[in-house]
Amino acid sequence: MPPPADIVKVAIEWPGAFPKLMEIDQKKPLSAIIKEVCEGWSLGNPENFALQIADATNFYITEKNRNDIKNGSILRLTTSPYQTAVQLHERIQSSSMDAKLEALKDLANASRDITFAQEFINLDGISLLTQMVESGTERYQKLQKIMKPCFGDLLSFTLTAFVELMDHGIVSWDTFSVAFIKKIASYVNKSAMDTAVLQRSLAILESMVLNSQDLYHKVAQEITIGQLIPHLQGSDQDIQTYTIAVINALFLKAPEEKRQEMAHILAQKQLRSIILSNVIRSHSPINDEMAHQLYVLQVLTFNLLEDRMMTKMDPQDQAQRDIIFELRRIAFDVECEPNNSGSIEKRKSMYTRDYKKLGFINHVNPAVDFTQIPPGMLALDNMLYFARHHQDAYIRIVLENSSREDKHECPFGRSSIELTKMLCEILKVGELPSENCHDFHPMFFTHDRSFEEFFCISIQLLNKTWKEMRATSEDFNKVMQVVREQIMRALSLKPNSLDQFKSRLQNLSYTEILKIRQSERMNQEDFQSRPILELREKIQPEIMELIKQQRLNRLCEGTCFRKISSRRRQDKFWYCRLSPNHKVLHYGDLEESPQGEVPHDSLQDKLPVADIKAVITGKDCPHMKEKGALKQNKEVLELAFSVLYESDEYLNFIAPDKHEYCVWTDGLNALLGKEMTSDYTKSDMDTLLSMEMKLRLLDLENIQIPEAPPPIPKEPSNYDFVYDCN
Repeated sequence: MPPPADIVKVAIEWPGAFPKLMEIDQKKPLSAIIKEVCEGWSLGNPENFALQIADATNFYITEKNRNDIKNGSILRLTTSPYQTAVQLHERIQSSSMDAKLEALKDLANASRDITFAQEFINLDGISLLTQMVESGTERYQKLQKIMKPCFGDLLSFTLTAFVELMDHGIVSWDTFSVAFIKKIASYVNKSAMDTAVLQRSLAILESMVLNSQDLYHKVAQEITIGQLIPHLQGSDQDIQTYTIAVINALFLKAPEEKRQEMAHILAQKQLRSIILSNVIRSHSPINDEMAHQLYVLQVLTFNLLEDRMMTKMDPQDQAQRDIIFELRRIAFDVECEPNNSGSIEKRKSMYTRDYKKLGFINHVNPAVDFTQIPPGMLALDNMLYFARHHQDAYIRIVLENSSREDKHECPFGRSSIELTKMLCEILKVGELPSENCHDFHPMFFTHDRSFEEFFCISIQLLNKTWKEMRATSEDFNKVMQVVREQIMRALSLKPNSLDQFKSRLQNLSYTEILKIRQSERMNQEDFQSRPILELREKIQPEIMELIKQQRLNRLCEGTCFRKISSRRRQDKFWYCRLSPNHKVLHYGDLEESPQGEVPHDSLQDKLPVADIKAVITGKDCPHMKEKGALKQNKEVLELAFSVLYESDEYLNFIAPDKHEYCVWTDGLNALLGKEMTSDYTKSDMDTLLSMEMKLRLLDLENIQIPEAPPPIPKEPSNYDFVYDCN
């Protein structure tokens, strides 16, 4: 008699018959269980049958996933994956338009299951679909005028099935012909095309570019930016998202030498202004995937600056030295003197004096200042842009500082170099975009030279802050720290334009930064006297218990998790929550992201807390060890955790964000009686402990608490003052 843990009670359906209640022994081979089920309904050839999960996914039960079957699951007896694949392979070649359409619809749904996909691919199904796309649909082109909706559906289901099959990573993208690529590209290039077909075509092109360098070149020959731009001018945000994703893919895979050329084409086609007016400033709210694609485009655009950022100035290069002469000319309104005007020593002395006023470290040869990388030549580019496009502000800053006392002058040259380096660090110039980040800034889409304008606003801020701090050259690093804080705080407010960014900085003066710092310091105040430390130790367990209860309450509310696939935009969701008695984890798949909590009843799967052995995080999680695009992704690794139960079974999670990751790992550790060690627990502990301490010490405000308890006084000479109430 096997232990109860190996027995699962389920219901099994078969069309035209009453469902059967059955106990499945998980130690028995799956083929034996299917044979037993078939015999119960007097069905022969059990090898032609299989079991499926009876929900919207219709996933087949295999030896690998059979442990996912839980008590109370509803299964369905159906034809085996091989038989289904053979049938669909034949049906999609039907001469009847209606029969073909129905077969392709079924194929698109079935292809989401990897077991079926493997069988269909083994029948050379991918080749059949590509042939249908290349030539098979041609005979229906003539019918398109009278049967346009039907034709659109036919092509849409064909491409959907293709995308789903390729998503499993079984077949290499390098196997596809130029004819197929041309066909897919033609659907994108057509001005009027069915929305579903256009979506699938864009998704296929993006995957081709990202997964194969050879296909990148072929796709780049077929698709131009000009042909993609019209798709951004519509109102369908999904189409806009797919379009920007293709542009990003082409940008990302382009060879280094072609990226600047591509950026020039994007500027010519006014991509930035089209995105600003049709996407960012449209009436529809921007969803997460669109935000991610805009963030990727922002990162790739700023990464074009990396070459200049990592290029040292050649002090012997006359063209580069002329830029410095230009800065001097604009600042002091002087023309380049002819070689015979005055002595060489006099001219050198005059240049040295002016370069000192411009704030360079090396007064004799300022070109040396730009040999530091980063920021290299990018700093000089920014200075020249500021001098030419904001001439009045540039001249004012230079002359203002050159007329001050030496100890309070703000060195423009040195400041510009360090500021450029800081801005590159803030915007992470040179780093590849993150897989999960949505942090795009609308203001960078409002100007063709947004980085240069960003610098111009920031250098004026630096000069203003320098004056407010009454800084000297010894305070240079302190000023830079304050300016970084001002910029970061203003950026966190997500200004919609550069003017709005400037006004936000106006409200973040040095005085205001000091107030904010003082307030934060007060909130994080940590008294070190012994009585206070003893009080903290006494309060700490109460606070930790409060945090523990909050974490468990959040687990009871539940969280929607994403099943990340290689194509982000076709995410699948699942939900997990803790039962109110803290004894069971309820979880199950969802069709879409839920609005609010998901009731326990709709979550079919259960995991008793008593069965949980451990909580594993990061790269040790089994789903992070699998092969795939996410394996090397640092952000995903930081959000991954797994629950180990029974002997070697895992429930794998990828948290939507760092906060949810900390809440769940803390909550699960609390359930197991282990210490909660996340960053959020430390932060919550500091905040709550500080608040509680201040509340308890409120009556002692302005009273000096001694480091040591006061001495015990000497005993009195007599006790005559004692009064006995009895």
